[in-house]
Amino acid sequence: MAEQIHTPVLLERTLELLAPALGRPGAVAVDCTLGMGGHSEAMLTAFPELTVVGLDRDTQALEIAGERLRPFGDRARLVHTTYDGIGEALDGLGIDVVDGVLFDLGVSSLQLDRVERGFSYSKDAPLDMRMDPTSPVTAETVLAEYPESELRRIFYQYGEEKLAPRYARRIVEHRAEARLTRSGELVDLLIAATPMALQRAGHPAKRVFQALRIEVNGELASLEAAVPVALDRIAESGRIVVLAYQSLEDRFVKRELAARTTSTAPQGLPIELPEHRPDFRLLVRGAELASADEIDRNPRAKPVRLRAAERIRRTA
Repeated sequence: MAEQIHTPVLLERTLELLAPALGRPGAVAVDCTLGMGGHSEAMLTAFPELTVVGLDRDTQALEIAGERLRPFGDRARLVHTTYDGIGEALDGLGIDVVDGVLFDLGVSSLQLDRVERGFSYSKDAPLDMRMDPTSPVTAETVLAEYPESELRRIFYQYGEEKLAPRYARRIVEHRAEARLTRSGELVDLLIAATPMALQRAGHPAKRVFQALRIEVNGELASLEAAVPVALDRIAESGRIVVLAYQSLEDRFVKRELAARTTSTAPQGLPIELPEHRPDFRLLVRGAELASADEIDRNPRAKPVRLRAAERIRRTA
């Protein structure tokens, strides 16, 4: 059952932050990363008048979440799309503005726990890594077809991997003899290419697998397109909560929320004119981390960084 394999991260804190917006009569929330529906189920249970629009690119996740949320009837509206499709999804449902938005970023428990999906470097599986199984590009495709310069770039940019040139070169040398098709083969190659002294600092495959996953699924591009649209669709006094698990995502969210919560008044202006006032205010200072107790209960909460904001005025 989904309930047995999926523990939502920071569930109580997320509900606490969203509660003032989601408890309003006729409220609508968007769960931009539905997964197996854990957060959505909790929101629908806690707020009896709430409707949740759940978005996910993963057809397996949508099937599981659909069963889980079936008791809520048409209060749960599920859409097969990436989170940058939030605008089109809401338009298709005839929804103009929403009261709450949740992004729980990164790879889902379903994707990690299904070995055959190839997301984990600790289990041998086909080099897939697609969040949407209908997408044509897999990790195997990237490793087989990208030029060395592009492999180096994505390992640097998406994995922040210092050994990117070495790893890219070894992959290109290997594929000249045989195509990489399994995660175990890639892990062995990366370990062999890593100086012994650096292997003690962490698993050599961790950052490369992260980079491949982000590239295969276009995660950062999708996030950069989705968050501004989501913020634009939030009603006055509505709220957004974002859970990020790696620095690239968190830095973008931090910048976007900072831009929306900062006055645009020129320096030296004696008074702040209404048009210069920010549209949002931050609900937490900096990035909020999971407590030690939360991490003990759910180790996948360890890297999470939570940011949240509330719309304080709506001009259009």
